[in-house]
Amino acid sequence: MNILIIGGAGYIGSHVTREFLDNGHSCTVYDNLSSGLRENLFSQAEFIHGDIHDYCSLLEVMKNKKGFDAIIHLAASKAAGESMLNPQKYSRNNICGTINILNAACESGIKNIVFSSSAAVYGEPQYLPIDEKHPTVPENFYGFTKLEIERILSWYCKLKNIRYASLRYFNAAGYDVKGRIKGLEQNPANLIPIIMETACGIRKEMKIFGDDYDTQDGSCIRDYIHVNDLASGHVIALDYIIKNNKSIVVNLGSETGSSVKEVLDITRNETGKPIPCKIAERRPGDPAKLTASASLAFELLGWKAKHSDMKTIIKTSWNVYK
Repeated sequence: MNILIIGGAGYIGSHVTREFLDNGHSCTVYDNLSSGLRENLFSQAEFIHGDIHDYCSLLEVMKNKKGFDAIIHLAASKAAGESMLNPQKYSRNNICGTINILNAACESGIKNIVFSSSAAVYGEPQYLPIDEKHPTVPENFYGFTKLEIERILSWYCKLKNIRYASLRYFNAAGYDVKGRIKGLEQNPANLIPIIMETACGIRKEMKIFGDDYDTQDGSCIRDYIHVNDLASGHVIALDYIIKNNKSIVVNLGSETGSSVKEVLDITRNETGKPIPCKIAERRPGDPAKLTASASLAFELLGWKAKHSDMKTIIKTSWNVYK
């Protein structure tokens, strides 16, 4: 198939592009490089430097290229904390940008889209593991924008016959297991790249936000999914919605949890680095534990995480950061 990957030069986007190429698809990456990197591009995929807010450019690409069979939408701002300080940015980039993509797709006759959503749509867990039936009550504006996009997608499905797969990621981590992607995340806000930057000496120390939670070691537990597993989920989900002419919303997670201290200890062992850290106050809105149920993804797609054990995540990350 001929695939347009919007945001394909980013951390997750580059892995998704690689997975589609590995499966024999033709790919065009459309990215403004605001957070994506040229070093994350592949010679087998055409690259177009463009912005989702430039509707004319977006429409021209969709209309004038040899017919795209599908769009993979990975272009969004994603820092939960920043979204609470700058909701204007997140409204524009996430919601308005997606509307531009959908309207251009409608004009161009593209009927299939895979959207990178987030577990942030759920908010505070009411039960664990979190499945797709869990109430959606986001606790940050970033999660709100992802949920609004899902609602918009459901209306375009009803009104314009666009089929979509909304993939609710848990914590994406790791790097390509074959070592083909080297571009580091810019200004990371997630635990594992922060630990890696501390191991490299880019940061003097890292913080553990709270060590008095009701967990085995007092630190928060999260569900980490290897980015290669995420990427495979996009390919399989696209195949499903096309073959079944049906939209889906599914979690992509490892179904296991790792605490902050556990991740830190494994990284120290794998890297041989001391990785200085200090205990800081809890952050508002941080639940003690978050883990996914990915049983629906297995039931519908036959998808299951294969590379998401913490040692693989840390090893593939360190191979890039070191």
